[in-house]
Amino acid sequence: MDNKEIKENVKKGYAKIAQSNSSCCSSSSCCSSTNSAQDISRSIGYSDEEMNNVPEGANLGLGCGNPVAIASLKEGEVVLDLGSGAGFDAFLASAKVGTTGRVIGVDMTKEMVEKARINATKGNYKNVEFRFGEIENLPVDDNSIDVIISNCVINLSPDKEKVFRDSFRVLKPGGRIMVSDIVLIKPLPKIIKDSVEAYVGCLAGASMKDEYLNYIKNEGFQSVEIISQTNYPIEVMANDITAQIVKTAPDIKKEDLNDVENSVASIKVRAVKPVSGKKL
Repeated sequence: MDNKEIKENVKKGYAKIAQSNSSCCSSSSCCSSTNSAQDISRSIGYSDEEMNNVPEGANLGLGCGNPVAIASLKEGEVVLDLGSGAGFDAFLASAKVGTTGRVIGVDMTKEMVEKARINATKGNYKNVEFRFGEIENLPVDDNSIDVIISNCVINLSPDKEKVFRDSFRVLKPGGRIMVSDIVLIKPLPKIIKDSVEAYVGCLAGASMKDEYLNYIKNEGFQSVEIISQTNYPIEVMANDITAQIVKTAPDIKKEDLNDVENSVASIKVRAVKPVSGKKL
């Protein structure tokens, strides 16, 4: 698939999620249908209190970590949520930045933006807004954001360099990114990668960990560090992934299937834009 096809497939998938209230990770159902959104969110670091403090329908179980938990948000800050979905992380962030702060969510799926706006009205969030746009071309002014958060979204972009380049543009000097994402610790076996491309966008789109970190560094960010790293369980990512892979690759070996989980990690990454505001 070329970049345009990837984006269109992701848009269609997320539109379907928004309309159905189902929980899955991409155009191809990356999350298990046997786990509820709350089960998935609890397994990746969200507390019951956090999940209970957002409007019903805001948590779709789409993440791979809790970026708000590591963002060290301060009252009065302006936060940008890349791929904001139905608004879950944006609403959690709004409580941390308070009435003097602001949260902007950006999503490329109109149905998700509409859903998030409805949720914001239901929850009476005065300091949150949602904008339609792509994370590679953010509808946000230069040097206007204190903190960027994102949760299992950048890995879906076919142009991650551009995502981090535009993130650098919109951050204030000294601003920071705090993102959770999926990366590969080692390459997927070819038979697995060929099999999952059509089914599991969040796996097929994942970069090698070092490559992902270099994307951030090459766009001018400093102090790039992994805050935490955990194996990301296949049963959370995939909707009957084993059956799908075997169906498309009947000759696959059991060890190749077992190797998938050992190849994928969920990482939380922090990086800072230089105080000079310039790429060094």
